[in-house]
Parts: sequence; structure tokens; C-alpha cells
Amino acid sequence: MNFLLILGIALALAMDAFAVSLGLGLSLRPATGGQTLRLAFSFGLFQFLMPVLGWAAGARLILHIARYDHWVAFLLLVAVGGKMIF
Repeated sequence: MNFLLILGIALALAMDAFAVSLGLGLSLRPATGGQTLRLAFSFGLFQFLMPVLGWAAGARLILHIARYDHWVAFLLLVAVGGKMIF
């Protein structure tokens, strides 16, 4: 993996965590220390696990769908686009 790709993944995950923490920060008025610790731990754990699990699943799946992966991507994009239009 090159540095630019890792930087892009890190930036996307950081924006996701920022949006969630901003929403939670606005909804939890007097945030206690326990809530802050639990949120920080959850963010750290999932920010670590998401790319690792995605890489592991992709490495396994590529063996099974390499012949028709372009159709899988097409169907997923059609489903997302159809849901957006709906």
C-alpha cells in the first residue's frame, strides 16, 4: 500500500469519527468522564478494526469473485443509486 492510499483511508475515517463525535457532543450536554472514555475507546477500536476487517474480507473474497467482480460492483452501485433516487 502506498502512502497516499493510507492517508486517504485515514482521512475518511477521521471525517467519519468527527461527524459522529460532533453529533454526540451536541446531544450529551454534561458529558461525564466515563462517557468520554467509552466513546474514545469505541472510536479507537472501530477505526482500527474497519480497515483491517475490510482488507481481510477483500483478500478472501477476491479468490471467489475475481471473474465477475465488475458485475458485483455494478449491481451494488445500481442498488445504491436506486435507493438514492427512491
